[in-house]
Amino acid sequence: MKRLKGLYMKYKHGIPLIIYMAVYLGWFTWLEKRSQKDYTLIHVGADDYIPFCEVFVVPYFLWFAYVAAVVLFLFLKNRQEFSRACVFLFTGMTIFLIISTLWPNGHHLRPAVMPRDNIFTQAVSFLWKMDTPTNLWPSIHVYNSMGAHFAVMSSAGFRNRKGIRIASGILAFSIILSTMFIKQHSVFDVTTGIILGTVMYVLVYRREALLAARAERKMKKRISI
Repeated sequence: MKRLKGLYMKYKHGIPLIIYMAVYLGWFTWLEKRSQKDYTLIHVGADDYIPFCEVFVVPYFLWFAYVAAVVLFLFLKNRQEFSRACVFLFTGMTIFLIISTLWPNGHHLRPAVMPRDNIFTQAVSFLWKMDTPTNLWPSIHVYNSMGAHFAVMSSAGFRNRKGIRIASGILAFSIILSTMFIKQHSVFDVTTGIILGTVMYVLVYRREALLAARAERKMKKRISI
């Protein structure tokens, strides 16, 4: 009993993550299954210039392991960094759920017939069967990839791991590209995901530094007077 209590005290900071993921998955499943005939069609001109490239299904699927691995590492190594990453991820995911609920959206970007038959197009076909071309805006694949990379770059545990930091950036960038090349998202979804991620980066990761710099400027101004 004492050992169980010790484990609970050591890892209880993970309870909000478990609760939130249960709510998120339930809400998202409902959105995917709900019958919605009228929805906002998302399409911009740039979408027509992006070719279908099935090999990008690899980084797209790696997203699941990438985000999970970063969150798990922070959960085990640094409670403060874990909580900060959760604030970033939960905020964007909740905004996505609210938008998808109030403004149903989707796209018609997927080709009617696969241009080739190989292991990558088969993986894309499997993905498309599991994931409908609805509930797209903003792209959670894009937003959470940014969140995972920001967490890596801000973590003390990766401060001297240049290789990991570079690999994280390459993987995050590849995942963002993959959402467009396998026709999972419109350029609009990706752009708005990047904008949201940038705003949240400032609020979650840069706010303290900005406030400290502001206070320092005020202090110097007072001293000079």
